[in-house]
Amino acid sequence: MSLVAVSILVAISIIAIIYLTSSLKLKAFVALFMVSVFLAFTTLPADTVVSTIKEGFGNTMASIGFLIIFGAMIGITLDRTGATISIANYILSKTGEKKSALALGITGFITGLPIFCDSGYIILNGLARSFSAKSKVPMAFMATILATSLYSVHCLIPPHPGALAAAGIIGVNVGNLILAGILFAVPGALAAWFWSKLMIRNRNYQPASETEPTGLVDHKKLPSAFLSFLPIVAPLLLITLRSLISLFDKDGISLLYRIFRFPGEPVFALAIGVILSLFLLKKKDIESMNSVFTEAIEKAGPILIVTAAGGMFGMVIRETGIGETAGKILAGTGAGLLVPFCIAVLMKTAQGSSTVAIITTASFIVPMLELLGLGSDWGRILAMLSMGAGSMVVSHANDSYFWVISSFSGLDIKTTLRVYSSSTLVMGIVVFAFVWASSLFLL
Repeated sequence: MSLVAVSILVAISIIAIIYLTSSLKLKAFVALFMVSVFLAFTTLPADTVVSTIKEGFGNTMASIGFLIIFGAMIGITLDRTGATISIANYILSKTGEKKSALALGITGFITGLPIFCDSGYIILNGLARSFSAKSKVPMAFMATILATSLYSVHCLIPPHPGALAAAGIIGVNVGNLILAGILFAVPGALAAWFWSKLMIRNRNYQPASETEPTGLVDHKKLPSAFLSFLPIVAPLLLITLRSLISLFDKDGISLLYRIFRFPGEPVFALAIGVILSLFLLKKKDIESMNSVFTEAIEKAGPILIVTAAGGMFGMVIRETGIGETAGKILAGTGAGLLVPFCIAVLMKTAQGSSTVAIITTASFIVPMLELLGLGSDWGRILAMLSMGAGSMVVSHANDSYFWVISSFSGLDIKTTLRVYSSSTLVMGIVVFAFVWASSLFLL
């Protein structure tokens, strides 16, 4: 089949996914499966269709399955036990009530590492309302600070499904990506802070009412801050130590490497986080633990299925060869990191899901990496971060997270678009600017 025909079919497939999920509201898994089968039968040899679809789905599930399930277990436990509120109260005690927005932003950033952004917002929305009412800060600002702090890590850092699946597709070390992602998420969150503050200036946005329910738990019933932080900090520390040791001991022969080899592996590090999170439970019997495990698996299931379906679609695109051909065309243009960033922006803005955007982009650009000068270890990490930055732009009315923020914060659509959606545009551009600037020294 000619290059032009394949290009048209790939474009039709992407448009079909956008139309089916955004306009017809068809479930993402069904849309991705239908379109993947269509594209495979029209572009690939008949005897490779089934194996390609199964390989794409299975490989993605293998690379992300444990991490998403363990991350969900930690998140559910933090939610159920009030540990997220304990973390917020501890941070607030250090910043002071006058800086409650800063406390909320830090809380969102930290708790967002293992918790998906929509769940994190629902859990912490009561805090945002309470802080807004007490400090007389407009709810539009508080809601955006919380939303963007959660969103910054969701788009860049495993175990969130988009970053995790894309890391497997393009062959990035997950531990190194977590460290780099955290570093680049910080300027993104700060950019959203300053932009949202500018957007509420001279506007008659009101704080939350003191009489509104906040959903806060009695402080006496909350777990200690130490136990609350432990399931988040311990896995990150183990992963960080293993990654740092690997930088200096690439052959893995030192005693330190042998000690941290398995505990620092992301799957085992998060499993340790799950064990530590169980200490937060007041009742540590099998029934209580099983209740947490069941809820986590039920929550992780749909995410796993959609993410694996995205990997399936990506594998079909990769097998068409369109990515490699596009890479040859773009080679020598100096486009480099702009390519993954712009593709992710188009996918995110058009169909709403950051996860689908980054997985599809990863599958499309993986054959281009060498041709774009991004084939090194650092090149792949920076390409990943560029896709993550692109998957932030723009969260608007076709994104389910947008409606979670609008509904739970009580903001009208116009305000949510003006303050929150514009902040996601700014933070995506700022993160990409930092990634691009770093590439001048690292590539």
